[in-house]
Amino acid sequence: MTLIPHTSPPHYPDAIAPARFAAHIQQMLPVGCRVAILGLPDDLGVRLNNGRPGAKDGPRAFREALSRYGVAEPAEWSWPKVFDAGDVMPAPGSDEAALTETHRRVTEATAKLLDLGLFPIAIGGGHDLTFPFVRAVITRFGPLAGVYYDAHLDVRDTAGSGMPFRRLVESCGVQRLYNLGLDHWANTRSHVTWFRAHGGDFCEGLLPHVEAPPGGCFASFDLDVIDMSAAPGVSAPNPQGWTANMASVAVHEAGRQLPLRCFDLMELNPAHDEGGRTARLAAHLFLSFLRGFAARVG
Repeated sequence: MTLIPHTSPPHYPDAIAPARFAAHIQQMLPVGCRVAILGLPDDLGVRLNNGRPGAKDGPRAFREALSRYGVAEPAEWSWPKVFDAGDVMPAPGSDEAALTETHRRVTEATAKLLDLGLFPIAIGGGHDLTFPFVRAVITRFGPLAGVYYDAHLDVRDTAGSGMPFRRLVESCGVQRLYNLGLDHWANTRSHVTWFRAHGGDFCEGLLPHVEAPPGGCFASFDLDVIDMSAAPGVSAPNPQGWTANMASVAVHEAGRQLPLRCFDLMELNPAHDEGGRTARLAAHLFLSFLRGFAARVG
């Protein structure tokens, strides 16, 4: 079995129908795989920012939903082979020091996936975890541009789920950020000013025109960009967000067209997910991204 540091094995339902995509995810060795799932089951950052807890169970809910949705053999394309690397185990504790240690573990686990030549897709978990996830990718490929689908700018200067993109700018050399789906009622003037002063653009439409450095770019999808009628199971529900179809088109086109080095789906919160529909939508978005990715890599 491939040793990914700081991880526990993934957990899927015992019986998955062979016709389902999830039945063919590799869990022991990434032989022939192009893509890796990495679960990030931690919501300490959300709690430090006084948000709704529960996103720590996002990876579990995602896998359960994926086991019941998505055909193994679609009619018009073939899936890239996927390896599930399991879940990064959060550090014990409930303070900033524990968060920092969890971030270190996420970076080391992601670096191992890159060593294996895999394209990493993280499932979370608080959005702060995008910072250590992308940090590992930047260490490997050099500075990246960032594309993120989010109702919030997440450029706070305090530790927690609202800080990942500020940290990536200040600590990792990210010079260009592209935000799609901003909720203007949920972002302060000071955060908007900081974002614009540090290479940030607000993008209309579903696919930005990205000026990426040679290393490429990362994409991060916070499920709270979607309207709460379709995605109630998030840490911060959005009363006037995107439709599910808009989100699906956006991630498909990102997978197909952007020069990506990694992708994540964040803030799935099953504690508030009525009927599991946000988890099912997250599974759909994952598959939409993979279909675009499959077209890009051939």
